[in-house]
Amino acid sequence: MKKYSIFIIQFVVLVLMVPTIVAQSNQNTRFIFESGAIIRGDTTIKDLALVFTGDEFGDGADFISAVLSEKKIKASFFLTGNFYRNPDFKNVLKKLKKNGNYLGSHSDKHLLYCDWENRDSLLVTRKEFTDDLLNSYIAMKPFGINKEDALYYMPPYEWYNDTIAAWTAGLGLHLINFSPGTRSNADYTYPEMEKRYIGSDDIYSYIIKYEKEKYSGLNGFILLVHIGTDARRTDKFYHKLPALISELKSKGYRFVRIDKLLEK
Repeated sequence: MKKYSIFIIQFVVLVLMVPTIVAQSNQNTRFIFESGAIIRGDTTIKDLALVFTGDEFGDGADFISAVLSEKKIKASFFLTGNFYRNPDFKNVLKKLKKNGNYLGSHSDKHLLYCDWENRDSLLVTRKEFTDDLLNSYIAMKPFGINKEDALYYMPPYEWYNDTIAAWTAGLGLHLINFSPGTRSNADYTYPEMEKRYIGSDDIYSYIIKYEKEKYSGLNGFILLVHIGTDARRTDKFYHKLPALISELKSKGYRFVRIDKLLEK
């Protein structure tokens, strides 16, 4: 009877573990995941994806587009429906697409999905999430971008949880986020934020230091920069991109689109 009871317990534990085992088997082991989102590609290959997010600000768009063309590299842009609908950005969006860059969604209205302090606490329903996300693809259609052309999705505020990841997968999309460690995502800060503010020279130094000190450098990295920032930040990090791209190229890195970086 004792052996039978142990068998039953082991069987129940195995059944409960099946969803986890299946989920893990569906994740590409070459990539790094956090809360269901891919946050880094293959760390054995010197490829990285330069990605830009944007909602209301796009002051760097023309400069960034020109730098990418000059350096002959492709980048990936995750923009909100608000951004795609803004007539001020229409021409540069067409140029970015024509030049072969990846254009994807960053939600429609830039909703905050979960609480900053309690990540498990959702601030949106599944319907609100779904309706908003699908609306962003409607905003992308005038630029010739269909859902199947943009299956990678960067959440607004780069903030999400396991539930958001599951809902994203339910729509046939792949949730991604930036690779942490370089503080490049802090390029949106401005001096009035006081201790939270990080200047562009410091961000540049953090990136180079990370590349130098970490065993895998920036291999497989998803390096996030904002396509525009609040006017109160006059020290725009995107002006550092020409030097950064040249320095990383000299170290043997290749800049690739997100879909190339995360090829199965």
